Amino acid sequence: MIPLNNKLGRLGYSASSEKFDPGDSAMNAGQAASGKRQIFGTEPFDGDLAMRGYALNAMCYSFNLKENRDAFAADEEGYMAQYCLSEEQKVAVRNRDVLGMLDAGGNVYYLAKLAGILGLNVQDLGALQTGQSLDDFKAALLAHGETTRRAAA
Repeated sequence: MIPLNNKLGRLGYSASSEKFDPGDSAMNAGQAASGKRQIFGTEPFDGDLAMRGYALNAMCYSFNLKENRDAFAADEEGYMAQYCLSEEQKVAVRNRDVLGMLDAGGNVYYLAKLAGILGLNVQDLGALQTGQSLDDFKAALLAHGETTRRAAA
């Protein structure tokens, strides 16, 4: 197994009080007073969310190796402990709560590795993210694909 340095809290990462100021532009029209871009129904994966989800995403990245997937399946609690997951992240993993993992800083591209271990595929994740049943999500994908193909023809 390839373990993560268990000193995540001592790696020198800290939230800077200085924020990037992109200035006034048309691209900032969707920004809140906090300066963060607003996208209805989602929290954009920005630097703050990346820092919050670092341990969870690092653990999921480790699942690129079969031996790590096997180690997680054999001892989930021990594996999560090696990666110093927050309690919020551990609860979401224990409950198979993909939306909770996203809220805890998980990036969907890394979570896809964990989803595979849990027997979920990308369409399952899409259905969870949109609040639809799997069948409704698949139907929406097909309807969009058909509309796009007709428009191109």
